[in-house]
Amino acid sequence: MRLALFQPDIPQNLGGAIRLSACLGVPLDVIEPCGFPLSDKSLKRAAMDYGDAAELTRHDSWTVFRASRPGCRLVLFTTRAAEPLHGFTFRADDTLLFGRESAGVPEEVHEAADARLVISVPRRVH
Repeated sequence: MRLALFQPDIPQNLGGAIRLSACLGVPLDVIEPCGFPLSDKSLKRAAMDYGDAAELTRHDSWTVFRASRPGCRLVLFTTRAAEPLHGFTFRADDTLLFGRESAGVPEEVHEAADARLVISVPRRVH
């Protein structure tokens, strides 16, 4: 299984994904361009002490990313989905894709996804 971030906007979220990737031993793909300067120095700062333990691959574009992952099942997490993640059956070869924090993903990416899931937040009962 892999994690993939489509053109992330927030460096701290990328840092969190790098740390998650390192802790779980799951490769992370970053699909550029990002909404912030993505230098080696900013990556090191965002990843804190986990950068060396994470398997991070940077892709110059959506097209380059897709060419690098032929045949993988692409699972997109989106607010536009109707299927909740809780009932979905994941596979070991899935790539879990998360869109830009500010704009999600373009239609081309939606169409390329093999599955579209929503992360539903349970309502709090007071």
